[in-house]
Amino acid sequence: MVSEKGGEKQALQDSASVRAQLDLILASPEFLAPERGRRFLQYIVEETLEGRSEQLKAYTIAQAVFGRDASFDAQNDPVVRIEAGRIRRALERYYLVCGSGDPIRITVPKGGYAPHFSSAEDSSYVAEISAPQNRESKRRATGQERAVSYRDLLLPIGVPALFGAMAILALVRPLEAYLFPPETSPAPAASKSESKVRVAVEPFVALGGSAQGPDFVKGLADQLIAKLMKVESLTVLAPGRSGTEMTGSLFSLQGSALIEGTILHLHVRLINAADGAVTWANQYDRDLRGQAILDVEDEIATQIAVTISNNHRLNDAGADP
Repeated sequence: MVSEKGGEKQALQDSASVRAQLDLILASPEFLAPERGRRFLQYIVEETLEGRSEQLKAYTIAQAVFGRDASFDAQNDPVVRIEAGRIRRALERYYLVCGSGDPIRITVPKGGYAPHFSSAEDSSYVAEISAPQNRESKRRATGQERAVSYRDLLLPIGVPALFGAMAILALVRPLEAYLFPPETSPAPAASKSESKVRVAVEPFVALGGSAQGPDFVKGLADQLIAKLMKVESLTVLAPGRSGTEMTGSLFSLQGSALIEGTILHLHVRLINAADGAVTWANQYDRDLRGQAILDVEDEIATQIAVTISNNHRLNDAGADP
């Protein structure tokens, strides 16, 4: 009876921790999500904490969060899928920029809309708080097995064996040192991180008076950070981090965007921070008619990441001693 009450108390504490983390994320200026995206995140977190994660489908979310009626068709109206992708990137950016030390990590894995909650101390999901009694039973069973193993076997068998092994080692080690003198260990190799090229993704500038401009440049910067982090030869620095305390080459990725009606004009440049030289620059023009902004951000960010990863000047800089 006591263990059941203890499990319920622990579940309530874990739920309170997740809700506190959600409030911390929503209050942060680094969590770049529109109002409907924030409602979406609050809804899926609360539904999961209440044990209704299996009901988190596009149809139910569209009605509860986005005001769609019973005729909603997820194939023709991708609003839930698009907003889920935006929230995934916003959470990824939040934990990259300012939330790395938070006690709880909230993610929305691809392939579904149910969030996962993980502790900073280990990889176990806080979402498993719905089964405290099972965990308590496992702990009791593990404790019993451990007690049998160590108490009944180690004392009568292990202790004499331990002393015997120590006696053998006392005789063997001097002979081993005489027959096989230790080899001189090679000097430690240089840290891989020191040889990596650092790329600082600076905030892109939105030109003109278009309302889409600020959202587009923020989303594009988030996409670039996520994609460049997958390039093994690069170390990606978040906006505002100069990285002067680290060794190695430093490059700054800058850009500006202008949206005129449905036409996007994007200018991107890569600058060597050591001498201010422009290492690479390009212009991207897109017609936004019939396209989702998220898809345009993803397509351009992919092209930029591939180009930078294949840039021979960056590769030569990373190879310099």
